[in-house]
Amino acid sequence: MRLGGIGEHLAEQLEALTGQEARSVALGHLQRGGTPSALDRILATRFGVGAVRLIVQRKFGQMVSCQQYRVGGVAIAKAVGTLRTVEEDYETVASARSVGISFGNK
Repeated sequence: MRLGGIGEHLAEQLEALTGQEARSVALGHLQRGGTPSALDRILATRFGVGAVRLIVQRKFGQMVSCQQYRVGGVAIAKAVGTLRTVEEDYETVASARSVGISFGNK
């Protein structure tokens, strides 16, 4: 048995309840345009649970974040208020480049 499709089901239910358009997005598809890996699915589940927790706690104006491997909430204004960059020689960037991932600047 294969499970899946809950995002689309929830989007349909939200549209019916609110009268507003709702869309589901698979995190792995959005980030890489490919089939989601097990890690993508786990992270998406953690983010979904985190979003529901924020709603239950009435922490509106916050977004789900993952900091130091912990999922929590952060004020949207704080999250987008500062430009954060990654150094070009950062190990993850070097690894990505070594397998042919382009960042559009070289």
